[in-house]
Amino acid sequence: MGNLEWKPVKEGKVREVYDAGDCMIITATDRISAFDHILKNEITQKGVVLTKMSKFWFDFTKDIVPNHMLSIEAFDMPEYFRNGRFAGRSMKCRKLNMLPIECIVRGYITGSGWESYQKDGTVCGIRLPEGLKESDRLPEPIYTPTTKAEIGLHDEHITFEESVEILEKVHPGKGAEYAGKIKDYTIALYKKCAEYAWSRGIIIADTKFEFGLDENGIVVLGDEMLTPDSSRFWPLKGYEPGKSQPSFDKQFVRDWLKANPDSDYTLPDAVVEKTIAKYQEAYDLLTATR
Repeated sequence: MGNLEWKPVKEGKVREVYDAGDCMIITATDRISAFDHILKNEITQKGVVLTKMSKFWFDFTKDIVPNHMLSIEAFDMPEYFRNGRFAGRSMKCRKLNMLPIECIVRGYITGSGWESYQKDGTVCGIRLPEGLKESDRLPEPIYTPTTKAEIGLHDEHITFEESVEILEKVHPGKGAEYAGKIKDYTIALYKKCAEYAWSRGIIIADTKFEFGLDENGIVVLGDEMLTPDSSRFWPLKGYEPGKSQPSFDKQFVRDWLKANPDSDYTLPDAVVEKTIAKYQEAYDLLTATR
């Protein structure tokens, strides 16, 4: 396959997906998105950190559910991807038929969930105990799936029952089975990873997973996993409910954009540098051997 033939078959806000015949190559760019917009800046080396972090979590959780990762090593890639442009930021993956649900799990009340709770005591239609404070840990993690929207559109919160209906339309006779499996996997993955992260000084407040089906109809974990782009990471040190928390993730970027509404989605250099430093710090805390 010549260089000119290598075009992404799918291009998301952050990742580019290439069809390599019997597998896929997923490349994490240095782009960053917030509020459903791709920002004009790139966060240098962000894609490399995201790829390493996903690999770490895929290896850590393969006892719970199979995942799509085959390799992130350059020598395992097609020749086109063995160069500086793709180095360290590409993952060779199994081909999956992705399910049209984003599997969100919340272990703490924050962000849009906190805003909703203040209005009517619920998060995505799930009633929670009275008296919770911002950033409080929930009695049990809650599963709040959404639809998968195209770039520029908003994902929509759905109930578990609605996720069954959506999956039934694309996989007749299997909707309830697949919806149940991805919910159970989502909760199990979150619990294991959140417990581990806590031991390393990081609180995983919430995250999202995506799943697909392999050629045998087996549910497989795909996309990225527990990166600062798909999760809220807080430092355990200094954690105190009743206020918003400092973070290792792109909440820092969101907060800056909210405070600077005329920025036209352009970040100053200082914010770019602080953002990649936060991503790298989270990776180091989670993966460093002691």
